[in-house]
Amino acid sequence: MIDHLVDNFINYITVEKGLANNTIESYSRDLKQFTDFISGFGILEIAQLTKQNILEFMNHLKQHGKRPTTISRNITTLRNFFRFLVREKVIEIDFSKYFEIPHIYKKLPEVLSITEINNLLDSPDHSTNLGLRDKAMFELLYASGLRVSELLSIESADLNFEMGYIRVLGKGSKERIVPVGSIALEWCRKYINESRPKLIIGSSHTSLMFLNRDGHALSRQGFWKIIKHYAKKAGILKKISPHVIRHSFATHLLENDADLRAVQEMLGHSDISTTQIYTHVSNKMLRDVYKRTHPRSELEDDKK
Repeated sequence: MIDHLVDNFINYITVEKGLANNTIESYSRDLKQFTDFISGFGILEIAQLTKQNILEFMNHLKQHGKRPTTISRNITTLRNFFRFLVREKVIEIDFSKYFEIPHIYKKLPEVLSITEINNLLDSPDHSTNLGLRDKAMFELLYASGLRVSELLSIESADLNFEMGYIRVLGKGSKERIVPVGSIALEWCRKYINESRPKLIIGSSHTSLMFLNRDGHALSRQGFWKIIKHYAKKAGILKKISPHVIRHSFATHLLENDADLRAVQEMLGHSDISTTQIYTHVSNKMLRDVYKRTHPRSELEDDKK
């Protein structure tokens, strides 16, 4: 039964590959959608599957108005599933070769300028407990390029103040070591020593580094509200998301001639093509600067 093979695959990516829970849930949903579709044609065994069934499923996704990103994700799931079946010698035909990934326009991430970053980092009133927490969070994010989920799950013990790095548990439970500058470390030290003890309420003890006003774990939604608040205070008009500091971290490194693979390692990207989008951001910014400042960057007619 195909359902049994799906269970084996999910067990494989869970136990052996150690993929993140969100990824596993996404794979499960995609495969259920596929098996529900082919079962409508009476296909319950993998041996009954044909190339035509694959093509019909792809057309089904398109006809139901699925976005290219959604179709691409479905294709990635099915490709990995069929390659797993080939490796396990369940099938001989690798159906993954029949999938054509649609072209996806990659939207460039929003990036703050150095001035905007400085304004954002200087916005919190660090004379208050929450303000000092926010200052430490922003400084650490910009110094390390962490994902927001990674930031909110770190513990004080993950920071090595003497050696200047942080230990991060990223996607798929993959650990990486990221350097952290002295400025961010000093603000984190100040927060840990002065504000964090005051945020722990009563018997609420947690090893998490960044806490909300009630002494509990700070949520992603909570961080979203925090960064929106300070962006408005700093006079930043760009669209702000929790990822904007991470994007700015990567772009500013590459603008200053950082090695692409080093940036990939710091960001925790498994594929360097994911990191390369920041080179496009850097190139666009350079073109914008050139066009704005060079006296002969465009035709006179274009200026009229």
